[in-house]
Amino acid sequence: MNFCKQLLKLTKNSNKKIVFPEASFSDRTVQAVLKLKKLGICEPVLIGDESSLIMQNKKLGKFGIINPKTSQLTEMLTQNLFEARKDKGLTIEDAQKLILNPHYFATMLVKCGYADGMVGGAEVSTKDNLKPALQLLKKEDSFVNSYTLIIGENGLTNNPFIMTDCGLIENPSVEQLPIIAKRAVDEFKNLSNVEPKVAFLSYSTYGSANSEITQKMSKSQEIFKLNNKDIKSIGEVQLDSALLKNVASLKMGEGKDFYGGANVLVFPELNSANICYKAISYFGKLYAIGPITVGLKKPVNDLSRGATVMDIVYLTAITVLQCKKEKE
Repeated sequence: MNFCKQLLKLTKNSNKKIVFPEASFSDRTVQAVLKLKKLGICEPVLIGDESSLIMQNKKLGKFGIINPKTSQLTEMLTQNLFEARKDKGLTIEDAQKLILNPHYFATMLVKCGYADGMVGGAEVSTKDNLKPALQLLKKEDSFVNSYTLIIGENGLTNNPFIMTDCGLIENPSVEQLPIIAKRAVDEFKNLSNVEPKVAFLSYSTYGSANSEITQKMSKSQEIFKLNNKDIKSIGEVQLDSALLKNVASLKMGEGKDFYGGANVLVFPELNSANICYKAISYFGKLYAIGPITVGLKKPVNDLSRGATVMDIVYLTAITVLQCKKEKE
C-alpha cells in the first residue's frame, strides 16, 4: 500500500506524545507501540503499572509509563477533572475514583498538555474509549463526528477515500451534514494531495426517487456548495454514480461538478455508513482505518476491537498528523 508508506514517511521522526490507555491489558497495543517507537512515528506514553509492563517486555523500560495509582500527576489531574465536570454534578470523590480509569486518565493527560493525542479502543467499546473525550475535549457550540479512511487497490481505485460518519452521529441533520463534509475535505487534504470530490449519497440519483432522505441529501449538498464553491461536489447520488464515470454519464444531467471518482463519501446516517464501511473492508479487498474523530479540541481516536497491530500503527500516524495540523 503506497499510501501507507507515504503516511509513515510523513510522520517519521515526530516528537508528538501519543498516550495509549490500554497498554497494560492489550498485547496488540504493546506490539504496536514497539513498532511505532522503532519507526519514529511518535513518543508513546503508556498507562499502566511500570513493573508489570517491563516484566512483559523489557524494551518497554525505555518508554514513558504512567501509573494513575502512584503518579505525581494524579492529584492535579483529579482536581482539573473535578473543575471541568462539577457543573454536571461530579463531586471530588467521584473525580478521585474516575481518574483511576485509564481512559479518563489518558484523556486528562491530553487535556492538560502532557500528551498531544490519544489512541484507544482495541479492547473496549467506542463509548468507553471516547466518552471522556466527548465530555472533556468537545469544542463549545459544536459537535463531534467521525470518518473512516479507506485505502488499498481493488481495480476500482488506487487512491484513498473517506467515508463519513461511520462511528458517532446516528442521524445527522441537514445543517450538520455540510459541516461533516467540509471537515472530511479538510482531513482528506491533510492526508493526500489528490483533489477532493464530495458525493452526498442516497438510494436515488438526482430525483429518481423523492423522499425525506433524498431531499435531506439534496438540501445538504446545496448548502455545502453554497459555502464551498471551490470544492467539487454532487448530490444526492447513488454510490455507483458517485464512483463510476460510465454509470454517472447515464444517470446524471449536464453541468455537474464531476462524473465519477468521488473520494469523500457523505452518508445520510450512521446505519448505512457503518454497514458499508464494514462490507467494503471485508468483501472489497480494501483497508479501513478508523473511526477517526473530528471536532475535538485535541485528537483522540478510536480503534475497532478487531484492530490489528498495523491498524493501531496507521491510526496513530493519522493522529500525529492531526496533532501537527492542530498546532498549525
